[in-house]
Amino acid sequence: MSKVLIIAEAGVNHNGEIAIAKKMVDVAKDAGVDYIKFQTFVPEKLVSCYAEKAEYQKKTTDAAESQLDMLRKLSLSENEFVSLRGYCEEVGIGFISTPFDLESIDFLEKLNMDFWKIPSGEITNLPYLEKIAKTGRKVILSTGMSDIQEIKEAVKVLEGNGTTEIVLLHCNTQYPTPYEDVNLSAMRTIAKETGKEVGYSDHTQGIEVPIAAVAMGATVIEKHFTLDKTMDGPDHKASLEPDELTQMVSAIRHIEKAVGTGKKEPTASEKGNKAIARKSIVAACKITKGEVFSESNITTKRPGNGISPMKWHEVLGKTAPKDFDEDELIEL
Repeated sequence: MSKVLIIAEAGVNHNGEIAIAKKMVDVAKDAGVDYIKFQTFVPEKLVSCYAEKAEYQKKTTDAAESQLDMLRKLSLSENEFVSLRGYCEEVGIGFISTPFDLESIDFLEKLNMDFWKIPSGEITNLPYLEKIAKTGRKVILSTGMSDIQEIKEAVKVLEGNGTTEIVLLHCNTQYPTPYEDVNLSAMRTIAKETGKEVGYSDHTQGIEVPIAAVAMGATVIEKHFTLDKTMDGPDHKASLEPDELTQMVSAIRHIEKAVGTGKKEPTASEKGNKAIARKSIVAACKITKGEVFSESNITTKRPGNGISPMKWHEVLGKTAPKDFDEDELIEL
């Protein structure tokens, strides 16, 4: 398979501090990911003052605090994103940030990113989808909380407004996602129903599930990471720490090689093993010239560089063209 695109989701795990965000860039680069992704939003444009936090956010932050107040503490300014974009170029890693409102789409379009990453929560946001599609850039769309019909409708909107390249990420938006709710097989359903390239955005704990997703055909993997799971903030506990991120990337790079082409044939590395591991037809005892080969005087043993045992019935009944010692390869 082709190289899997790995996106390390920094999200808001910088806690609104540019210094932490830049440290996360360094960690992502060292781990070997292709892109680091942030989240760009104007808090007042993203949520109303009445919006409650998700249950997992209530558990990981001040439960009495509104979602709006939480997001205000987690946002970065436009100038800070410009700085982050430049720092990513300096370090040598791809920069991506997900917009969460129309104003942020306008801002991020100026940063000339390689593609848009649309989060699951925007899959039914028609004006948002239309605005992104009209930029003509490639789109990677997460599909958490959606059904196939909603996915198809979002794809139709994107394609109808100028997007020509779309990758759909299977996703479950619970942090952390229970293993029984992952449903990796849905990736194949999405691919079959839409004809689109598919990937996986992971919110489980650990690294096993995204690795399995690659083995099942995911071409894009997105995974949250943090500098320290014990930091204050909504997403840290369900994120990977630096060592885990590095391990995940290494495992994915191994698996993408291991998936292969699907063609079943001896590989270059194993061709030399044929003669060692397979068997040939050999003399089970001393055989004299003119003697008839029978099940009592021939057998099969390694090495496999003689007559194949698959020709057993062709050899039986033939006469020996010469004398054979025990274990000698039979010749006709």
